[in-house]
Amino acid sequence: MNTKNIVRTLGLMTLIAMGSNAYAENGTMRVGIEAAYPPFAYKTPDNKIQGFDYDIGEAICAEMKVKCEWVEVEFDGLIPSLKVRKIDAAISSVSITPDRLKSVDFTNSYYRLPAKIAVRKDSAIKAIPEDLAGKRIGVQRSTNFDRYATEHFQTAGAEIIRYGNQAEIFLDMLAGRLDATMAGSIAIEEGLLNKPDGETFGFVGPDYTDTKYFGMGAGIAVRKNNPLTQEINQALTTIRANGTYDSIRKKYFSYDIY
Repeated sequence: MNTKNIVRTLGLMTLIAMGSNAYAENGTMRVGIEAAYPPFAYKTPDNKIQGFDYDIGEAICAEMKVKCEWVEVEFDGLIPSLKVRKIDAAISSVSITPDRLKSVDFTNSYYRLPAKIAVRKDSAIKAIPEDLAGKRIGVQRSTNFDRYATEHFQTAGAEIIRYGNQAEIFLDMLAGRLDATMAGSIAIEEGLLNKPDGETFGFVGPDYTDTKYFGMGAGIAVRKNNPLTQEINQALTTIRANGTYDSIRKKYFSYDIY
């Protein structure tokens, strides 16, 4: 290898090292989040991010003695943002699935809930997937719900309508433009069923927990082979042990979601 190539290689190695440890050098960890998935992440009236994911991230950063720099990213842009180093981690209810593990690493799971389907209570949809032919099902684009609905419900004759975020789906459910939606159980409860105008909706069908699609719980996504994964895991273990996690959980949920 000539001198020019050696210099170029050393320079590239330095940039990679700086990129993987930037959060430690300036005391900041850039965290990607989609703030449109209540109660896990949403905007308050004064445009601040709030929610379970946000509070867990803040607690982890505090334990690591770094500052969380929150970067809003649409859900389908979280993993690409990790790969191009726009963010250091994604704390946004990202399920740990075999497919995602091919491109990023994950921490241990910090919660796990089933997927569910919601319909209007007077809907003709009583059995899944038998009653889905010709029905419009809303899912958030590039999620595990999107993949499952495409592979299982589209083949049963359903039309899969993809959206940028779950809040848009709930609006179209209320407006009668969709027959059903598939999402996380709590997201549907908080975003639709528990709302004053959501009382005419309810769950139908079973809990969906197939790990091929819905993973092993929600984890924090980090770039491949980054020591940050272990550091976040250590912080997560600590906040579980010292009661911080449970204190946060009780703000949003009346039962254990871990």
